[in-house]
Amino acid sequence: MTADSYSPAPTPTPWEAPTPGAPVEATVAVPGSKSITNRELVLAALADGPSLLTGALHSDDSARMVTALRALGVVVETVPGDNPFGPDLEVTPPATFAGGTTIDCGQAGTVMRFVTPIAGLAVGDVHVTAHSTALHRPMGAMIQALREVGADIDDAGTWALPFDIRGHGHLRGGEVTIDASQSSQFVSGLLLAAARFDVGLRLIHEGERLPSLPHIEMTIEALARRGVHVEHPAPNEWLVPAGPIRGKDVAIEPDLSNAAPFLAAAVLTGGSVTIPGWPAHSTQPGALLADILPVMGARAHRRGGALTVSAGEGIVGVDLDLSAASELTPTLFALAAFADSPTTFHGIGHIRGHETDRISALVGNLRELGGEAEELDDGIRVIPRPLHGGLWRAHHDHRLATAGAVIGLRVAGVEVDDIGTTAKTMPEFPQLWADMLA
Repeated sequence: MTADSYSPAPTPTPWEAPTPGAPVEATVAVPGSKSITNRELVLAALADGPSLLTGALHSDDSARMVTALRALGVVVETVPGDNPFGPDLEVTPPATFAGGTTIDCGQAGTVMRFVTPIAGLAVGDVHVTAHSTALHRPMGAMIQALREVGADIDDAGTWALPFDIRGHGHLRGGEVTIDASQSSQFVSGLLLAAARFDVGLRLIHEGERLPSLPHIEMTIEALARRGVHVEHPAPNEWLVPAGPIRGKDVAIEPDLSNAAPFLAAAVLTGGSVTIPGWPAHSTQPGALLADILPVMGARAHRRGGALTVSAGEGIVGVDLDLSAASELTPTLFALAAFADSPTTFHGIGHIRGHETDRISALVGNLRELGGEAEELDDGIRVIPRPLHGGLWRAHHDHRLATAGAVIGLRVAGVEVDDIGTTAKTMPEFPQLWADMLA
């Protein structure tokens, strides 16, 4: 499992989104969660013994994480298992994290924010960089926090990638106050490594918002499974004691956010789609689909460990706060384009700092197809209009690409300029989409 450095590539051939002539009726198994896979890889690297991750995701983002951890001396081996999407992963942590290396984060925000604290525990210099299209992604809060816990970081005054960490084999820890308004990954990245700090960590968030709270709960739950109890004495405050992180075998849940386009296909085509392996309890933001889609007019029910979503009488325009599940915005935006009235999503201003400015890109793409949408300070408004075919730009963003596929279910002639960008979290997307429609 490798991730080669990015290099110029030929312009991809646009992918024509299929427009089915009948309701979709399908069962679609989706690969493992990217968010859980990358958290468990990091915890396994920090643990006191080996871990086995079953059902792990194999994608560009997870490959970047594996490559980054290997660069720091972690042993990650593939072993046969029952996962239809790839082998299981056996992770053996090193006695000491190795410096004298470079970490290329590609476009993976989890690698930028989760591996950087581990680099502070290394012995020797670690150069951290990313793909040119990702160097804009916020890192200032992480740089500041790591300096406060004792890291020696040279960012040439940019507060951004690339930068060098001069590792001394440990981080002091202590009390840190940060503004994580731009990404909950700043909180998660620090919490994941905090038990390995000399005195643990008291982390306080001060800022106008804290987006995607389920991802922080996911981090806390993952730590608890490995014997690290995170105290939450007050809103936006976390305490992590210094101590061991247990090696443990962990089964990775399916990626519920990556299930969103497939469930949307049921709603848009008047059909029904079932996702097997849907957990009864999950901290993934995608779990909220079971509640959000019915608000927008669909029907959803769980049975036998699966979630089935079926079309209702129509798609309903809504006013929704998506701050807890902002990664669902592109798919829900695509649904809203066909609703019976305007839709407003708010609490999502931070998605301007993802792989692309998702708000601007969604609005621009819909307007190119004859639609109407407006950018808001902290959200987006969709006004349903008749649409026509045309080019849908992915902007190097996997969720933008899948949103184009969803639009194409109802609009013939929609072409996604780079469907291959879905490999970031779901390389199998084009084939799974074709199989569903077949």
